[in-house]
Amino acid sequence: MKAASFALILSVLASAMPAAAGSAQKDIVATAVAAGTFHTLATALQAAGLVDTLKGKSPFTVFAPTDEAFGKLPAGTVESLLKPENKERLKAILLYHVVSGELTAGQVVKMSSAKTVNGQDLKLTSHDGSVMVNDAAVVKADVLASNGVIHVIDTVLLPEAQ
Repeated sequence: MKAASFALILSVLASAMPAAAGSAQKDIVATAVAAGTFHTLATALQAAGLVDTLKGKSPFTVFAPTDEAFGKLPAGTVESLLKPENKERLKAILLYHVVSGELTAGQVVKMSSAKTVNGQDLKLTSHDGSVMVNDAAVVKADVLASNGVIHVIDTVLLPEAQ
């Protein structure tokens, strides 16, 4: 499928799904919290000390895993990562979901990779109407926020150990 056609499909899907009222006026963190499906992500951002960063003015693209995505991790993983002694590991994982700049679905489908804020690359692929970020599927694209864009994914992305 051509990238332009796929971008159009993603835009139609995104507009057909209800967004939080006034979400374009809220920052990335407030938009995610208002969606109601990112409680684990919000808790993790707070534990890692990244809330203020993602409330900042710089535009960001966040590939945001849902609560269900976090639930796919092995039992005890989230609880372990939330412990203060694992803050740096948690921070590395969360920053692996963030790209500097605002990348809409139309841009993402034309890319093969994107460098994350933690310095590692994400593999981006689009095929047969779906977009993959590494092994995670984008389930909702282009959730706009005042300081960037969120693409909802179904799996937590785990960076290579550094």
